[in-house]
Amino acid sequence: MADTKDAGAEAPKKKKKNLLLLAGVPVLLLGGGGGAAFYGMQAGWFSAAAHAEEKDEPHLVPKSEEKRASAKEGGEGGGHGGGEGEGAGEAPGHGGMPTPKGEGGDKYASTYYPMDKEFTSNLQDSVHFVQVGVAVSTPYDERVLENIKTHEIAIRSAVLMALGETTEDEVFTAEGKRHIQDRLVKAINGVLKEKEGFGGVSNVYFTNFIVQ
Repeated sequence: MADTKDAGAEAPKKKKKNLLLLAGVPVLLLGGGGGAAFYGMQAGWFSAAAHAEEKDEPHLVPKSEEKRASAKEGGEGGGHGGGEGEGAGEAPGHGGMPTPKGEGGDKYASTYYPMDKEFTSNLQDSVHFVQVGVAVSTPYDERVLENIKTHEIAIRSAVLMALGETTEDEVFTAEGKRHIQDRLVKAINGVLKEKEGFGGVSNVYFTNFIVQ
C-alpha cells in the first residue's frame, strides 16, 4: 500500500516537471532567435540586405580608371621606348613617353562634357549682356553625363535663369566668376536631382566668356 501511495504522489510531480520543461521550450526558442538576430546584426546581414535595396546610383570613378588624353603621335620625343631611364613614379604613356604621376591631386577621376551652343543672357539691372560657353565635370561614372544629355533642354533653361541673376560686378572679377560657377553647378544639379534623383556635377568651367 505504501508503494502505491508513493507512486501516486510522484505522478503529479512528474507532470509539473513536464509542464515546466514544455514552458521553457518557447523561451529557449525566443532566446535562440534573439541570439541569431544579434549575431546577424554583428555580421552585417541586415545592413547588406539594406544596401542591396538601395537605388542603383552612379558611382565614383577612381583616379586609376581616369581616361587620359594622349599627345599627338609623331610629336617631340615620339617613338622613344620606356626603358630603364624612366624616373621613379612614372608610367609609360602613349608613344613611349612616360606619364608623370605626382603626389596629391584629386582622389577621383574627372570626366568633362562641353555643352552644345553658348549661353547668352542679359546682366541684372544692366544694359550689357554676357555670352558664355560652359563645360561641366563629374567624378562619377558615365551615367551622369547620360543624364545631362537626356535633360539638356531643361538644364539649358536652368542655366539661363541662373545667368540672369548675374551682376556687372561679378563678370569683371575672378571671384565674381566663381560665384557664377557655383550658381550654375546648383542649377544643373537641381535639374538632375529633380529628373533623376541624383546630381553628380562637381564643377562648371567657362570655355568662353564675353561681356558686351
